[in-house]
Amino acid sequence: MAATSSAAGRWRRQQSLGVADAAPDMADPHYKWIVLSNTTLGVLMATINASILLIALPDIFRGVGVNPLEPGNTSLLLWLIMGYLVVTAVLVVTFGRLGDIFGRVKMYNAGFAVFSVFSVLLSVTWMHGTAGVLWLIVMRILQGVGGAMLMANSNAIITDAFPVEQRGLALGLNQVAGIAGSFLGLIVGGVLGPIDWRLVFLVSVPVGLFGTVWAYLKLHDTGLRQPARSDWWGNLTFAVGLISVLVGITYGIQPYAGHTMGWTNPGVLAALGGGVLVLVIFCVVETKVAEPMFRLGLFRIRAFTAGNLASLPASLGRGGLMFILIIWLQGIWLPQHGYSFESTPLWAGIYMLPLTVGFLIVGPVSGWLSDRFGARSFATGGMIVAAVSFGWLALLPVNFNYWEFALVLLLNGIGMGLFASPNRASIMNSLPPNRRGVGAGMSTTFQNAAMVLSIGIFFSLMISGLARSLPQTMSAGLIAQGVPPADAMQVAALPPVAVLFASLLGYNPIQTLLGPDVLHQLPAGHAAYLTGRGFFPALISAPFSEGLTVAFGFAIVACLVAAIASWLRGGRYVYVEPRPENQTLASQPVSH
Repeated sequence: MAATSSAAGRWRRQQSLGVADAAPDMADPHYKWIVLSNTTLGVLMATINASILLIALPDIFRGVGVNPLEPGNTSLLLWLIMGYLVVTAVLVVTFGRLGDIFGRVKMYNAGFAVFSVFSVLLSVTWMHGTAGVLWLIVMRILQGVGGAMLMANSNAIITDAFPVEQRGLALGLNQVAGIAGSFLGLIVGGVLGPIDWRLVFLVSVPVGLFGTVWAYLKLHDTGLRQPARSDWWGNLTFAVGLISVLVGITYGIQPYAGHTMGWTNPGVLAALGGGVLVLVIFCVVETKVAEPMFRLGLFRIRAFTAGNLASLPASLGRGGLMFILIIWLQGIWLPQHGYSFESTPLWAGIYMLPLTVGFLIVGPVSGWLSDRFGARSFATGGMIVAAVSFGWLALLPVNFNYWEFALVLLLNGIGMGLFASPNRASIMNSLPPNRRGVGAGMSTTFQNAAMVLSIGIFFSLMISGLARSLPQTMSAGLIAQGVPPADAMQVAALPPVAVLFASLLGYNPIQTLLGPDVLHQLPAGHAAYLTGRGFFPALISAPFSEGLTVAFGFAIVACLVAAIASWLRGGRYVYVEPRPENQTLASQPVSH
Protein backbone atom coordinates (compact mmCIF):
# COMPACT_ATOMS: atom_id res chain seq x y z
CA MET A 1 0.00 0.00 0.00
CA ALA A 2 2.85 2.33 0.82
CA ALA A 3 4.44 1.64 -2.56
CA THR A 4 1.15 2.42 -4.30
CA SER A 5 0.78 5.70 -2.41
CA SER A 6 4.36 6.62 -3.25
CA ALA A 7 3.78 5.92 -6.95
CA ALA A 8 0.57 7.94 -6.97
CA GLY A 9 2.26 10.80 -5.17
CA ARG A 10 5.15 10.79 -7.62
CA TRP A 11 2.70 10.91 -10.53
CA ARG A 12 0.78 13.86 -8.98
CA ARG A 13 4.08 15.65 -8.38
CA GLN A 14 5.04 15.16 -12.04
CA GLN A 15 1.70 16.59 -13.08
CA SER A 16 2.24 19.60 -10.81
CA LEU A 17 5.43 20.31 -12.72
CA GLY A 18 3.32 20.70 -15.86
CA VAL A 19 4.73 17.62 -17.57
CA ALA A 20 2.29 15.37 -19.39
CA ASP A 21 2.48 11.75 -18.36
CA ALA A 22 0.37 8.63 -18.35
CA ALA A 23 -0.99 7.28 -15.09
CA PRO A 24 1.60 5.22 -13.28
CA ASP A 25 1.33 1.45 -13.23
CA MET A 26 0.16 0.73 -9.70
CA ALA A 27 -1.66 -2.58 -10.19
CA ASP A 28 0.88 -4.91 -11.76
CA PRO A 29 4.18 -5.35 -9.92
CA HIS A 30 5.41 -7.42 -12.85
CA TYR A 31 4.96 -4.61 -15.37
CA LYS A 32 8.68 -3.85 -15.50
CA TRP A 33 9.42 -7.43 -16.58
CA ILE A 34 6.79 -7.17 -19.31
CA VAL A 35 8.59 -4.01 -20.47
CA LEU A 36 11.96 -5.75 -20.46
CA SER A 37 10.64 -8.81 -22.32
CA ASN A 38 8.94 -6.80 -25.04
CA THR A 39 11.72 -4.28 -25.59
CA THR A 40 14.33 -7.03 -25.63
CA LEU A 41 12.29 -8.85 -28.29
CA GLY A 42 12.13 -5.64 -30.33
CA VAL A 43 15.83 -4.86 -30.09
CA LEU A 44 16.76 -8.49 -30.78
CA MET A 45 14.62 -8.46 -33.93
CA ALA A 46 16.12 -5.15 -35.10
CA THR A 47 19.74 -6.21 -34.56
CA ILE A 48 19.29 -9.71 -36.03
CA ASN A 49 18.03 -8.00 -39.18
CA ALA A 50 21.06 -5.71 -39.21
CA SER A 51 23.35 -8.71 -39.81
CA ILE A 52 21.10 -11.38 -41.30
CA LEU A 53 21.86 -10.22 -44.84
CA LEU A 54 25.62 -10.73 -44.50
CA ILE A 55 25.23 -14.50 -44.74
CA ALA A 56 22.15 -14.60 -46.98
CA LEU A 57 23.40 -12.16 -49.64
CA PRO A 58 24.51 -14.86 -52.13
CA ASP A 59 21.04 -16.43 -52.05
CA ILE A 60 19.33 -13.04 -52.32
CA PHE A 61 21.39 -11.94 -55.33
CA ARG A 62 20.89 -15.31 -57.02
CA GLY A 63 17.17 -14.96 -56.32
CA VAL A 64 16.92 -11.63 -58.15
CA GLY A 65 19.44 -12.62 -60.83
CA VAL A 66 22.30 -10.18 -60.15
CA ASN A 67 26.05 -10.82 -59.90
CA PRO A 68 27.18 -8.49 -57.10
CA LEU A 69 30.85 -8.87 -58.03
CA GLU A 70 30.48 -7.12 -61.38
CA PRO A 71 32.09 -3.67 -61.07
CA GLY A 72 28.84 -1.78 -61.63
CA ASN A 73 27.04 -3.73 -58.90
CA THR A 74 29.47 -3.09 -56.04
CA SER A 75 27.51 -0.07 -54.83
CA LEU A 76 24.28 -2.13 -54.84
CA LEU A 77 25.97 -4.69 -52.61
CA LEU A 78 27.24 -2.08 -50.18
CA TRP A 79 23.94 -0.23 -49.94
CA LEU A 80 22.02 -3.42 -49.29
CA ILE A 81 24.44 -4.13 -46.44
CA MET A 82 24.85 -0.62 -45.04
CA GLY A 83 21.61 1.21 -45.88
CA TYR A 84 19.91 -0.18 -42.78
CA LEU A 85 22.81 0.90 -40.57
CA VAL A 86 22.91 4.38 -42.08
CA VAL A 87 19.20 5.12 -41.62
CA THR A 88 19.15 3.87 -38.03
CA ALA A 89 22.19 6.03 -37.22
CA VAL A 90 20.51 9.09 -38.70
CA LEU A 91 16.99 8.73 -37.26
CA VAL A 92 17.40 7.42 -33.70
CA VAL A 93 17.87 10.90 -32.20
CA THR A 94 14.81 12.26 -33.99
CA PHE A 95 12.63 9.36 -32.85
CA GLY A 96 14.02 9.57 -29.33
CA ARG A 97 13.12 13.25 -29.25
CA LEU A 98 9.63 12.54 -30.60
CA GLY A 99 9.27 9.89 -27.90
CA ASP A 100 10.04 12.51 -25.24
CA ILE A 101 7.34 14.77 -26.74
CA PHE A 102 4.52 12.39 -27.70
CA GLY A 103 5.25 9.29 -25.65
CA ARG A 104 7.98 6.68 -25.94
CA VAL A 105 5.60 3.72 -26.03
CA LYS A 106 3.67 5.26 -28.93
CA MET A 107 6.85 5.64 -30.97
CA TYR A 108 8.02 2.18 -29.97
CA ASN A 109 4.71 0.55 -30.96
CA ALA A 110 4.82 2.35 -34.30
CA GLY A 111 8.33 1.00 -34.81
CA PHE A 112 7.16 -2.59 -34.42
CA ALA A 113 4.37 -2.03 -36.95
CA VAL A 114 6.58 -0.23 -39.50
CA PHE A 115 9.26 -2.90 -39.22
CA SER A 116 6.71 -5.67 -39.83
CA VAL A 117 5.14 -3.99 -42.87
CA PHE A 118 8.44 -3.49 -44.66
CA SER A 119 9.62 -6.98 -43.75
CA VAL A 120 6.66 -8.24 -45.79
CA LEU A 121 7.37 -5.84 -48.66
CA LEU A 122 11.01 -6.96 -48.78
CA SER A 123 9.90 -10.51 -49.49
CA VAL A 124 7.29 -9.82 -52.18
CA THR A 125 9.38 -8.15 -54.88
CA TRP A 126 8.35 -9.40 -58.34
CA MET A 127 11.26 -7.67 -60.10
CA HIS A 128 14.59 -9.09 -61.19
CA GLY A 129 17.97 -7.63 -62.02
CA THR A 130 19.00 -4.17 -60.90
CA ALA A 131 15.39 -3.08 -60.41
CA GLY A 132 14.86 -5.94 -57.96
CA VAL A 133 17.94 -4.98 -55.93
CA LEU A 134 16.91 -1.31 -55.88
CA TRP A 135 13.50 -2.34 -54.54
CA LEU A 136 15.22 -4.32 -51.78
CA ILE A 137 17.50 -1.38 -50.91
CA VAL A 138 14.58 1.06 -50.62
CA MET A 139 12.46 -1.34 -48.58
CA ARG A 140 15.47 -2.15 -46.42
CA ILE A 141 16.01 1.54 -45.69
CA LEU A 142 12.33 1.96 -44.78
CA GLN A 143 12.55 -1.15 -42.59
CA GLY A 144 15.41 0.65 -40.87
CA VAL A 145 12.98 3.47 -40.00
CA GLY A 146 11.05 0.97 -37.88
CA GLY A 147 14.29 -0.33 -36.42
CA ALA A 148 15.30 3.21 -35.46
CA MET A 149 11.96 3.73 -33.67
CA LEU A 150 12.52 0.56 -31.66
CA MET A 151 16.15 1.25 -30.77
CA ALA A 152 15.58 4.94 -29.96
CA ASN A 153 12.90 4.32 -27.33
CA SER A 154 13.52 0.87 -25.84
CA ASN A 155 16.25 1.97 -23.40
CA ALA A 156 14.21 4.97 -22.25
CA ILE A 157 11.12 2.78 -21.66
CA ILE A 158 13.22 0.34 -19.60
CA THR A 159 14.76 3.18 -17.59
CA ASP A 160 11.29 4.57 -16.86
CA ALA A 161 9.97 1.19 -15.70
CA PHE A 162 12.85 0.00 -13.50
CA PRO A 163 14.10 1.48 -10.22
CA VAL A 164 17.66 2.73 -10.27
CA GLU A 165 18.99 -0.27 -8.33
CA GLN A 166 17.82 -2.66 -11.09
CA ARG A 167 18.48 -0.65 -14.23
CA GLY A 168 21.94 -2.04 -14.85
CA LEU A 169 20.61 -5.60 -14.92
CA ALA A 170 17.64 -4.67 -17.12
CA LEU A 171 19.61 -2.53 -19.55
CA GLY A 172 22.34 -5.14 -19.53
CA LEU A 173 19.95 -7.87 -20.62
CA ASN A 174 18.54 -5.61 -23.32
CA GLN A 175 21.96 -4.46 -24.50
CA VAL A 176 23.40 -7.97 -24.59
CA ALA A 177 20.38 -9.22 -26.53
CA GLY A 178 20.97 -6.46 -29.05
CA ILE A 179 24.66 -7.21 -29.49
CA ALA A 180 24.07 -10.97 -29.50
CA GLY A 181 21.40 -10.44 -32.15
CA SER A 182 23.99 -9.09 -34.55
CA PHE A 183 25.81 -12.44 -34.34
CA LEU A 184 22.72 -14.65 -34.20
CA GLY A 185 21.61 -13.02 -37.44
CA LEU A 186 24.55 -14.71 -39.14
CA ILE A 187 23.24 -18.16 -38.23
CA VAL A 188 19.61 -17.37 -39.01
CA GLY A 189 20.59 -16.01 -42.42
CA GLY A 190 22.81 -19.01 -43.10
CA VAL A 191 20.00 -21.46 -42.29
CA LEU A 192 17.11 -19.72 -44.10
CA GLY A 193 18.91 -18.30 -47.14
CA PRO A 194 19.58 -21.64 -48.89
CA ILE A 195 15.95 -22.73 -48.30
CA ASP A 196 14.39 -19.59 -49.81
CA TRP A 197 15.88 -16.11 -49.78
CA ARG A 198 12.45 -14.58 -49.05
CA LEU A 199 12.39 -16.34 -45.68
CA VAL A 200 15.29 -14.11 -44.58
CA PHE A 201 12.81 -11.22 -44.52
CA LEU A 202 9.63 -13.12 -43.67
CA VAL A 203 11.13 -14.56 -40.47
CA SER A 204 10.65 -11.16 -38.81
CA VAL A 205 6.97 -10.87 -39.67
CA PRO A 206 5.38 -13.18 -37.05
CA VAL A 207 7.74 -11.79 -34.40
CA GLY A 208 6.89 -8.24 -35.44
CA LEU A 209 3.13 -8.85 -35.45
CA PHE A 210 3.25 -10.56 -32.06
CA GLY A 211 5.43 -7.78 -30.62
CA THR A 212 3.16 -5.06 -32.06
CA VAL A 213 -0.03 -6.52 -30.53
CA TRP A 214 1.71 -7.33 -27.25
CA ALA A 215 3.19 -3.84 -26.93
CA TYR A 216 -0.15 -2.19 -27.82
CA LEU A 217 -2.05 -4.20 -25.20
CA LYS A 218 0.50 -4.22 -22.37
CA LEU A 219 2.81 -1.21 -22.56
CA HIS A 220 1.98 2.33 -21.51
CA ASP A 221 4.01 5.44 -20.87
CA THR A 222 5.19 5.73 -17.28
CA GLY A 223 7.94 8.30 -17.89
CA LEU A 224 7.91 12.07 -18.09
CA ARG A 225 6.91 13.71 -21.34
CA GLN A 226 8.16 17.11 -22.45
CA PRO A 227 5.70 18.93 -24.76
CA ALA A 228 7.67 20.95 -27.30
CA ARG A 229 7.76 22.08 -30.90
CA SER A 230 9.73 20.09 -33.43
CA ASP A 231 13.20 21.36 -34.28
CA TRP A 232 12.88 21.22 -38.07
CA TRP A 233 16.17 22.98 -38.86
CA GLY A 234 18.01 20.75 -36.42
CA ASN A 235 16.46 17.62 -37.89
CA LEU A 236 17.28 18.73 -41.45
CA THR A 237 20.91 19.74 -40.86
CA PHE A 238 21.61 16.66 -38.73
CA ALA A 239 20.14 14.27 -41.32
CA VAL A 240 21.89 15.93 -44.27
CA GLY A 241 25.25 16.15 -42.49
CA LEU A 242 25.32 12.62 -41.09
CA ILE A 243 23.96 11.01 -44.28
CA SER A 244 26.61 12.85 -46.29
CA VAL A 245 29.42 11.60 -44.04
CA LEU A 246 28.16 8.02 -44.01
CA VAL A 247 27.61 8.00 -47.78
CA GLY A 248 31.16 9.30 -48.23
CA ILE A 249 32.48 6.45 -46.09
CA THR A 250 30.43 3.90 -48.05
CA TYR A 251 31.83 5.04 -51.40
CA GLY A 252 35.33 5.57 -50.00
CA ILE A 253 35.93 1.82 -49.81
CA GLN A 254 34.95 1.33 -53.46
CA PRO A 255 37.52 1.51 -56.31
CA TYR A 256 37.89 4.80 -58.16
CA ALA A 257 39.77 5.72 -61.36
CA GLY A 258 42.32 2.92 -61.13
CA HIS A 259 42.80 3.30 -57.38
CA THR A 260 42.01 0.42 -55.04
CA MET A 261 39.78 2.72 -52.96
CA GLY A 262 37.82 5.90 -53.46
CA TRP A 263 39.31 8.19 -50.82
CA THR A 264 40.72 10.42 -53.59
CA ASN A 265 37.34 10.60 -55.35
CA PRO A 266 36.24 14.28 -55.44
CA GLY A 267 32.67 13.18 -54.76
CA VAL A 268 33.76 11.29 -51.63
CA LEU A 269 35.87 14.20 -50.42
CA ALA A 270 32.99 16.60 -51.05
CA ALA A 271 30.55 14.34 -49.20
CA LEU A 272 32.87 14.00 -46.20
CA GLY A 273 33.87 17.66 -46.07
CA GLY A 274 30.39 18.95 -46.78
CA GLY A 275 28.87 16.58 -44.24
CA VAL A 276 31.25 17.72 -41.51
CA LEU A 277 30.50 21.37 -42.37
CA VAL A 278 26.73 20.79 -42.18
CA LEU A 279 27.17 19.00 -38.83
CA VAL A 280 29.05 22.05 -37.54
CA ILE A 281 26.14 24.21 -38.70
CA PHE A 282 23.81 21.78 -36.93
CA CYS A 283 25.69 22.29 -33.66
CA VAL A 284 25.34 26.06 -34.05
CA VAL A 285 21.61 25.71 -34.81
CA GLU A 286 21.10 23.61 -31.70
CA THR A 287 22.48 26.40 -29.52
CA LYS A 288 20.04 28.93 -30.99
CA VAL A 289 16.64 27.20 -31.06
CA ALA A 290 14.37 27.12 -28.03
CA GLU A 291 13.66 23.37 -28.18
CA PRO A 292 16.68 21.67 -29.79
CA MET A 293 16.53 18.09 -31.05
CA PHE A 294 20.10 17.29 -29.95
CA ARG A 295 20.45 18.40 -26.35
CA LEU A 296 24.05 19.63 -26.29
CA GLY A 297 23.52 20.63 -22.66
CA LEU A 298 23.43 16.95 -21.74
CA PHE A 299 27.16 16.84 -22.39
CA ARG A 300 27.61 18.88 -19.23
CA ILE A 301 26.77 15.65 -17.40
CA ARG A 302 30.11 13.95 -16.91
CA ALA A 303 28.77 10.39 -16.84
CA PHE A 304 26.79 10.96 -20.05
CA THR A 305 29.73 12.49 -21.90
CA ALA A 306 32.28 9.91 -20.72
CA GLY A 307 29.92 7.04 -21.51
CA ASN A 308 29.40 8.22 -25.07
CA LEU A 309 33.08 9.01 -25.56
CA ALA A 310 33.83 5.44 -24.47
CA SER A 311 31.07 3.94 -26.62
CA LEU A 312 32.36 5.61 -29.79
CA PRO A 313 35.83 3.96 -29.94
CA ALA A 314 34.41 0.72 -28.52
CA SER A 315 31.99 0.56 -31.45
CA LEU A 316 34.81 1.46 -33.82
CA GLY A 317 36.80 -1.50 -32.55
CA ARG A 318 33.87 -3.93 -32.63
CA GLY A 319 31.96 -2.82 -35.75
CA GLY A 320 34.29 -4.07 -38.46
CA LEU A 321 35.33 -7.14 -36.46
CA MET A 322 32.37 -9.15 -37.73
CA PHE A 323 33.33 -8.56 -41.37
CA ILE A 324 36.98 -9.39 -40.79
CA LEU A 325 36.23 -12.63 -38.94
CA ILE A 326 33.69 -13.73 -41.56
CA ILE A 327 36.16 -13.13 -44.40
CA TRP A 328 38.91 -14.90 -42.45
CA LEU A 329 36.71 -17.94 -41.84
CA GLN A 330 34.97 -18.10 -45.21
CA GLY A 331 37.88 -17.20 -47.46
CA ILE A 332 40.71 -19.08 -45.76
CA TRP A 333 40.14 -21.23 -42.70
CA LEU A 334 36.95 -23.14 -43.49
CA PRO A 335 37.99 -24.14 -47.05
CA GLN A 336 41.35 -25.27 -45.71
CA HIS A 337 39.51 -27.53 -43.28
CA GLY A 338 37.31 -29.26 -45.81
CA TYR A 339 34.27 -27.00 -46.14
CA SER A 340 32.97 -26.08 -49.58
CA PHE A 341 32.84 -22.37 -50.36
CA GLU A 342 29.05 -22.58 -50.66
CA SER A 343 28.69 -23.94 -47.11
CA THR A 344 31.06 -21.46 -45.45
CA PRO A 345 28.49 -18.69 -44.69
CA LEU A 346 26.49 -20.88 -42.31
CA TRP A 347 29.56 -22.44 -40.70
CA ALA A 348 31.17 -19.05 -40.21
CA GLY A 349 28.19 -18.03 -38.09
CA ILE A 350 28.37 -21.26 -36.11
CA TYR A 351 32.11 -21.02 -35.48
CA MET A 352 31.68 -17.46 -34.19
CA LEU A 353 29.23 -18.53 -31.47
CA PRO A 354 31.83 -18.27 -28.64
CA LEU A 355 31.76 -14.51 -29.15
CA THR A 356 28.00 -14.46 -28.53
CA VAL A 357 28.35 -16.82 -25.56
CA GLY A 358 30.78 -14.38 -23.93
CA PHE A 359 28.27 -11.55 -24.32
CA LEU A 360 25.37 -13.62 -23.00
CA ILE A 361 27.20 -14.83 -19.91
CA VAL A 362 28.92 -11.64 -18.80
CA GLY A 363 26.59 -8.86 -19.98
CA PRO A 364 23.71 -9.34 -17.52
CA VAL A 365 26.07 -10.14 -14.64
CA SER A 366 28.17 -7.00 -15.21
CA GLY A 367 24.99 -4.92 -15.49
CA TRP A 368 23.72 -6.31 -12.18
CA LEU A 369 27.07 -5.68 -10.47
CA SER A 370 27.24 -2.14 -11.85
CA ASP A 371 23.93 -1.42 -10.07
CA ARG A 372 25.80 -1.96 -6.81
CA PHE A 373 29.32 -0.76 -7.55
CA GLY A 374 29.03 1.60 -10.50
CA ALA A 375 30.13 1.26 -14.12
CA ARG A 376 33.67 2.63 -13.99
CA SER A 377 35.71 -0.45 -13.12
CA PHE A 378 33.63 -2.88 -15.20
CA ALA A 379 33.56 -0.76 -18.36
CA THR A 380 37.25 0.09 -18.08
CA GLY A 381 38.25 -3.49 -17.38
CA GLY A 382 36.06 -4.73 -20.21
CA MET A 383 37.84 -2.55 -22.75
CA ILE A 384 41.25 -3.68 -21.48
CA VAL A 385 40.16 -7.33 -21.82
CA ALA A 386 38.90 -6.60 -25.35
CA ALA A 387 42.24 -4.97 -26.24
CA VAL A 388 44.08 -8.07 -24.98
CA SER A 389 41.83 -10.30 -27.09
CA PHE A 390 42.55 -8.25 -30.22
CA GLY A 391 46.27 -8.57 -29.48
CA TRP A 392 45.83 -12.33 -29.14
CA LEU A 393 43.94 -12.44 -32.46
CA ALA A 394 46.79 -10.57 -34.15
CA LEU A 395 49.26 -13.21 -32.92
CA LEU A 396 47.27 -16.17 -34.25
CA PRO A 397 48.47 -17.77 -37.48
CA VAL A 398 46.05 -17.45 -40.37
CA ASN A 399 45.51 -21.23 -40.26
CA PHE A 400 44.87 -21.37 -36.52
CA ASN A 401 43.81 -24.13 -34.15
CA TYR A 402 40.11 -23.66 -33.59
CA TRP A 403 40.18 -24.21 -29.81
CA GLU A 404 42.52 -21.23 -29.46
CA PHE A 405 40.42 -19.13 -31.83
CA ALA A 406 37.30 -20.01 -29.83
CA LEU A 407 39.00 -18.97 -26.58
CA VAL A 408 39.98 -15.62 -28.10
CA LEU A 409 36.43 -15.01 -29.31
CA LEU A 410 35.07 -15.95 -25.89
CA LEU A 411 37.50 -13.52 -24.25
CA ASN A 412 36.49 -10.77 -26.69
CA GLY A 413 32.82 -11.40 -25.96
CA ILE A 414 33.52 -11.27 -22.21
CA GLY A 415 35.36 -7.97 -22.59
CA MET A 416 32.63 -6.40 -24.71
CA GLY A 417 29.98 -7.73 -22.32
CA LEU A 418 31.79 -6.26 -19.32
CA PHE A 419 31.77 -2.90 -21.06
CA ALA A 420 28.43 -2.68 -22.85
CA SER A 421 25.89 -3.20 -20.07
CA PRO A 422 27.44 -1.00 -17.34
CA ASN A 423 28.25 1.72 -19.86
CA ARG A 424 24.68 1.91 -21.18
CA ALA A 425 23.25 1.82 -17.64
CA SER A 426 25.61 4.62 -16.63
CA ILE A 427 24.49 6.76 -19.57
CA MET A 428 20.76 6.20 -18.93
CA ASN A 429 21.04 6.71 -15.16
CA SER A 430 22.63 10.12 -15.72
CA LEU A 431 19.73 11.51 -17.78
CA PRO A 432 16.80 13.61 -16.51
CA PRO A 433 13.52 11.66 -16.85
CA ASN A 434 12.14 13.98 -19.53
CA ARG A 435 15.33 13.69 -21.65
CA ARG A 436 15.76 9.92 -21.66
CA GLY A 437 14.41 9.46 -25.17
CA VAL A 438 16.65 12.00 -26.84
CA GLY A 439 19.60 10.98 -24.65
CA ALA A 440 19.19 7.32 -25.58
CA GLY A 441 18.87 8.35 -29.23
CA MET A 442 22.06 10.41 -29.05
CA SER A 443 23.92 7.48 -27.51
CA THR A 444 22.61 5.05 -30.14
CA THR A 445 23.58 7.49 -32.91
CA PHE A 446 27.18 7.52 -31.70
CA GLN A 447 27.17 3.72 -31.58
CA ASN A 448 25.51 3.13 -34.98
CA ALA A 449 27.48 5.82 -36.81
CA ALA A 450 30.68 4.37 -35.36
CA MET A 451 29.67 0.94 -36.70
CA VAL A 452 29.45 2.34 -40.25
CA LEU A 453 32.71 4.25 -39.80
CA SER A 454 34.32 1.11 -38.41
CA ILE A 455 33.35 -0.90 -41.49
CA GLY A 456 34.96 1.78 -43.65
CA ILE A 457 38.13 1.81 -41.56
CA PHE A 458 38.51 -1.99 -41.31
CA PHE A 459 37.83 -2.50 -45.01
CA SER A 460 40.29 0.27 -45.90
CA LEU A 461 43.00 -1.26 -43.72
CA MET A 462 42.41 -4.72 -45.15
CA ILE A 463 42.29 -3.48 -48.75
CA SER A 464 45.49 -1.47 -48.35
CA GLY A 465 47.22 -4.54 -46.89
CA LEU A 466 46.03 -6.78 -49.73
CA ALA A 467 46.87 -4.23 -52.43
CA ARG A 468 50.57 -4.26 -51.56
CA SER A 469 51.20 -7.91 -52.43
CA LEU A 470 48.05 -9.62 -53.68
CA PRO A 471 48.30 -8.64 -57.39
CA GLN A 472 51.79 -10.08 -57.81
CA THR A 473 50.99 -13.19 -55.76
CA MET A 474 47.76 -13.83 -57.66
CA SER A 475 49.16 -13.33 -61.16
CA ALA A 476 52.16 -15.59 -60.42
CA GLY A 477 49.92 -18.29 -58.94
CA LEU A 478 47.47 -18.23 -61.84
CA ILE A 479 50.19 -18.26 -64.53
CA ALA A 480 51.88 -21.21 -62.79
CA GLN A 481 48.62 -23.17 -63.24
CA GLY A 482 48.43 -22.46 -66.96
CA VAL A 483 46.17 -19.41 -67.01
CA PRO A 484 47.11 -17.20 -69.99
CA PRO A 485 49.20 -14.24 -68.77
CA ALA A 486 46.71 -11.70 -70.15
CA ASP A 487 43.82 -13.29 -68.23
CA ALA A 488 45.95 -13.71 -65.10
CA MET A 489 47.00 -10.05 -65.18
CA GLN A 490 43.37 -8.98 -65.73
CA VAL A 491 42.19 -10.89 -62.65
CA ALA A 492 45.17 -9.71 -60.60
CA ALA A 493 44.35 -6.12 -61.56
CA LEU A 494 40.85 -6.40 -60.06
CA PRO A 495 40.48 -4.26 -56.94
CA PRO A 496 41.10 -6.20 -53.72
CA VAL A 497 37.57 -5.33 -52.58
CA ALA A 498 36.30 -7.80 -55.21
CA VAL A 499 38.38 -10.54 -53.56
CA LEU A 500 37.06 -9.58 -50.12
CA PHE A 501 33.46 -9.56 -51.33
CA ALA A 502 33.91 -12.93 -53.05
CA SER A 503 35.06 -14.37 -49.72
CA LEU A 504 32.34 -12.55 -47.77
CA LEU A 505 29.60 -13.85 -50.06
CA GLY A 506 30.65 -17.49 -49.95
CA TYR A 507 31.30 -17.72 -53.68
CA ASN A 508 34.03 -19.89 -55.15
CA PRO A 509 36.43 -16.94 -55.60
CA ILE A 510 38.68 -18.11 -58.47
CA GLN A 511 35.77 -19.69 -60.34
CA THR A 512 33.84 -16.43 -60.03
CA LEU A 513 36.75 -14.13 -60.87
CA LEU A 514 38.14 -16.13 -63.81
CA GLY A 515 34.82 -17.14 -65.30
CA PRO A 516 33.89 -20.33 -67.17
CA ASP A 517 35.47 -19.30 -70.49
CA VAL A 518 39.00 -19.18 -69.08
CA LEU A 519 38.58 -22.29 -66.91
CA HIS A 520 37.36 -24.38 -69.86
CA GLN A 521 40.61 -23.65 -71.70
CA LEU A 522 42.71 -25.18 -68.91
CA PRO A 523 43.54 -28.85 -68.35
CA ALA A 524 40.93 -30.43 -66.08
CA GLY A 525 43.45 -31.01 -63.29
CA HIS A 526 44.61 -27.39 -63.27
CA ALA A 527 41.04 -26.06 -63.35
CA ALA A 528 40.07 -28.35 -60.48
CA TYR A 529 43.06 -27.21 -58.42
CA LEU A 530 42.37 -23.51 -59.04
CA THR A 531 38.72 -23.85 -58.01
CA GLY A 532 39.42 -26.28 -55.17
CA ARG A 533 39.59 -25.56 -51.47
CA GLY A 534 43.37 -25.13 -51.29
CA PHE A 535 44.52 -22.67 -53.95
CA PHE A 536 42.64 -19.49 -53.03
CA PRO A 537 43.19 -19.72 -49.24
CA ALA A 538 46.91 -20.32 -49.77
CA LEU A 539 47.01 -17.47 -52.28
CA ILE A 540 45.63 -14.77 -49.99
CA SER A 541 46.87 -16.03 -46.60
CA ALA A 542 50.07 -13.97 -46.53
CA PRO A 543 48.58 -10.69 -47.86
CA PHE A 544 45.52 -11.17 -45.63
CA SER A 545 47.74 -11.69 -42.60
CA GLU A 546 49.37 -8.30 -43.19
CA GLY A 547 45.97 -6.62 -43.31
CA LEU A 548 44.86 -8.44 -40.16
CA THR A 549 47.83 -7.15 -38.19
CA VAL A 550 47.07 -3.54 -39.11
CA ALA A 551 43.31 -3.92 -38.51
CA PHE A 552 43.70 -5.54 -35.11
CA GLY A 553 46.30 -2.93 -34.17
CA PHE A 554 43.68 -0.25 -34.83
CA ALA A 555 41.13 -2.18 -32.74
CA ILE A 556 43.60 -2.37 -29.82
CA VAL A 557 44.13 1.40 -29.88
CA ALA A 558 40.35 2.01 -30.09
CA CYS A 559 39.69 -0.22 -27.07
CA LEU A 560 42.42 1.44 -24.99
CA VAL A 561 41.00 4.89 -25.81
CA ALA A 562 37.57 3.60 -24.71
CA ALA A 563 39.14 2.29 -21.48
CA ILE A 564 40.62 5.72 -20.71
CA ALA A 565 37.29 7.44 -21.41
CA SER A 566 35.51 4.92 -19.17
CA TRP A 567 37.91 5.57 -16.32
CA LEU A 568 37.35 9.32 -16.61
CA ARG A 569 33.59 8.97 -15.96
CA GLY A 570 34.26 9.18 -12.23
CA GLY A 571 32.23 7.50 -9.50
CA ARG A 572 28.68 6.21 -9.69
CA TYR A 573 26.30 8.94 -10.79
CA VAL A 574 22.50 8.81 -10.85
CA TYR A 575 20.13 11.63 -11.75
CA VAL A 576 17.83 12.35 -8.80
CA GLU A 577 14.52 14.19 -9.02
CA PRO A 578 14.25 17.35 -6.93
CA ARG A 579 12.03 17.70 -3.95
CA PRO A 580 8.40 18.53 -4.75
CA GLU A 581 8.76 22.19 -3.79
CA ASN A 582 11.63 22.59 -6.26
CA GLN A 583 10.16 23.41 -9.67
CA THR A 584 13.33 22.67 -11.62
CA LEU A 585 15.09 19.44 -12.45
CA ALA A 586 18.31 18.70 -10.63
CA SER A 587 20.91 16.01 -10.56
CA GLN A 588 23.11 14.57 -7.87
CA PRO A 589 25.79 11.96 -7.64
CA VAL A 590 24.84 8.87 -5.68
CA SER A 591 27.68 7.10 -3.95
CA HIS A 592 27.73 3.60 -2.52
